[in-house]
Amino acid sequence: MRLHTLLCLALPVVSAIPTADNSQAAFFYRGHDLSSLLTLEEGGATYKDTERNNETRPAEAILGDGGMNSVRLRIWVNPVGGTNGLEYTLDLAKRFQSEGYKIYLDFHFSDSWADPNKQPPPAAWPTTLEPLAATLRTYVKDTLVSFKEAGITLDIVALGNEIRHGILWPLGYADVDVEPWPKTVANFSNLAYLWKSARAGVDDAIYAGVPKPQVMIHIDDGWNLTLQQRWFGAMIENGVPTTAWDVFGFSFYPFYGTAATFDNLRTTLNTLALEYRKPLQVVETDYPAICNGEYNPIPESSEPEIPYSVPGQLEWTEDVISIVKQVPFGLGQGVHYWEPAWLNNTSLGSDCNDAILFDADYSNWPQTIGYSRKSVNLFK
Repeated sequence: MRLHTLLCLALPVVSAIPTADNSQAAFFYRGHDLSSLLTLEEGGATYKDTERNNETRPAEAILGDGGMNSVRLRIWVNPVGGTNGLEYTLDLAKRFQSEGYKIYLDFHFSDSWADPNKQPPPAAWPTTLEPLAATLRTYVKDTLVSFKEAGITLDIVALGNEIRHGILWPLGYADVDVEPWPKTVANFSNLAYLWKSARAGVDDAIYAGVPKPQVMIHIDDGWNLTLQQRWFGAMIENGVPTTAWDVFGFSFYPFYGTAATFDNLRTTLNTLALEYRKPLQVVETDYPAICNGEYNPIPESSEPEIPYSVPGQLEWTEDVISIVKQVPFGLGQGVHYWEPAWLNNTSLGSDCNDAILFDADYSNWPQTIGYSRKSVNLFK
């Protein structure tokens, strides 16, 4: 306990970053996560615009015509083969920024996937708290400097991906799902310390000349108000000031629980807006185009009146956007659809067949063609 107290005292104070200014508040992010696009293209994937007589076009051009104005990109530390690593992500970010899209960088703090069910630390990183925190801080700073040196301005930086159970397990594991719920949760102390280290890395980068991005905390289950209030309350009780992050990011999917309703999402976003007066975004969502039970039992949608279909994709996303835009004080500031062009992973983690925005043709495998669906226009 005493050692951790000393470590916290040694950590530089997180500087206050104001809530987004009026120009930022007026901007509504209509984004897609396109992290896998370069890998797909290198594997022979092409995209056809069905509204232009099946003209071959870049996926982002088709999605841009459908209203996309920002792109979300994940970044891994030392990935096998380089996919989603620094150089890979820099290449994509340069490309999308040159086409006028805002860039949102999603740190996973892992060599591969990090999400609520797994947060494996990079294999080469230390395994004790203080050295791990120092490595994390340096990594964040160096990564942001690399983007600046590449000429890329980052609008949003998420420090961790869906971090309900923390980051960099086991040291950074945390849990708010247990009862009874105490005001202060001891297992949040390491998470708070590590997260503040990452946040200090952002300040270090700003001091080195990097334009200030909006700093995001991204949690899954955006419909679950109890989870969000407990989680952010625990972080604050463990020393993370409310000035340390600028924007809330939430995942919101229809098929991971029937409680993921529009009413519950609305309640969560509106309540947090009133409590924190910070911008909020739904940064991951999608909806199935096909779910016929061919491969897995059909999961129940949290909004069963919306069909699993291309029109259903449009209806679902339109309703999510409407809820976000109705958040008090104009604090609902964006929606991002997860991986709409991922032709090799069409189910996008659900038990349904297909939740992307392109109809995948595998008849000439390994070359794959994605024909745009009407749902590419979900941000129009």
